[in-house]
Amino acid sequence: MNPIFIAIGILLICFLIRMPISLSMFITAISYFLMRGMDAGQVLTIAMSRLSSASNLVAIPLFIFTANIMNSGKVTEYMFTFSKAVIGKRKGALAYLNILISLIFSGMTGAAVADASGLGIMEIREMERDGYDMPFSCALTAATSVVGPIFPPSIPLVVYALYAECSIGQLFMGGMIPAIMVCIALGGYVHHISHKRNYPEGVKYTRKEFWKYVLQALPALMTPVILLGGIYSGVVTATEAGVLASLWAIIISIFPYRCMSWRILWKAVKDTVVQTGNIIAIVAGAYALAHIVTLSGLGNTICNAFLSLTTNKYVFLIIVNIMFLLLGMLFDTQVLQLVFLPLVLPVATALGLNLIHFGVMIVFNMMVGMCTPPYGVLCFITSSLGKTPVQSVFKEVIPMVAMLLIVLLLITYIPQMITFIPSVLVG
Repeated sequence: MNPIFIAIGILLICFLIRMPISLSMFITAISYFLMRGMDAGQVLTIAMSRLSSASNLVAIPLFIFTANIMNSGKVTEYMFTFSKAVIGKRKGALAYLNILISLIFSGMTGAAVADASGLGIMEIREMERDGYDMPFSCALTAATSVVGPIFPPSIPLVVYALYAECSIGQLFMGGMIPAIMVCIALGGYVHHISHKRNYPEGVKYTRKEFWKYVLQALPALMTPVILLGGIYSGVVTATEAGVLASLWAIIISIFPYRCMSWRILWKAVKDTVVQTGNIIAIVAGAYALAHIVTLSGLGNTICNAFLSLTTNKYVFLIIVNIMFLLLGMLFDTQVLQLVFLPLVLPVATALGLNLIHFGVMIVFNMMVGMCTPPYGVLCFITSSLGKTPVQSVFKEVIPMVAMLLIVLLLITYIPQMITFIPSVLVG
């Protein structure tokens, strides 16, 4: 039997027994090398060589660190108060707030799990206190968390850029319209369900109070402006923008908000190191796995198999979307991005697809999978935070997933929704 198929079997067994993803990929690569009679020590050499040349990876710990700083102290509270003032006296106000705050914080975190676990506990508690159904609150928190990796900055888009060798800045720009579309779609559903279930109205603030909360939130709101403005103006790279955003987060935490302490800073650093270590280990394992896929010729075989099925790019897009949605119900998002994405990327290139459009579409698809039953890791996180059975959260999230799938269909077949801003700003 071909060693690559045995290696794939080993990989699947590792996934089924819930072995860490990075370790699973390294074991698979080492097994393939041993079966081929090659030096297994080369696996580590290949992974480290690829990592050392991937300078864009430096942006990831910077975005994570910024998120950790912004999620600590008074910053989150000021964002909540500001968002409440923006929503005003509207039926289902806290549900709208859940959507708005996710969009605001997505410009600071770039990770769905960070949004669900960091902001999620505050959102769910507020909604519970105001009389919302807990399964609905948990489901909405899970669904709105998908905005984080779509609206810039985005850690999954940075990883995609490494594989596709395309511009991080253009990918970030491409995610803006889809993220706003998600918020509008979920907002429409919230409007319907809030009136149907008679959810409570928000608080109407006076003009003086409104501007007070705007001014309080302004330093934090400048974080995504600095980050995105630097990238889009061409003044700095994505990595350099991450440095600026990190410094700005520290400055505003020390001076206007006065919520920074050595304990908070040290915790943010430690959390960043742990989270970055996990991501880098997975990326290193993915590089090793990608090497054996290339070495075995499996990548070309899969590419030719796809092209033998269809040379129509629109048919290919729907096949890829269905495949990734089904796989997303079984596997972790990181597995999809680092194991399965490299298999379809050459086909997308061969069919002449815009890789910016393809990247945003794939990442959004994977985010939908994160809140889709039966896996739906975001639903498991929020159900745990809300101490609610995950089955009831899954029941509530299904209509929201349907709204997300409509957005996915639109951005799949109307690529201008993704490519418009990059084409205008970059040319």
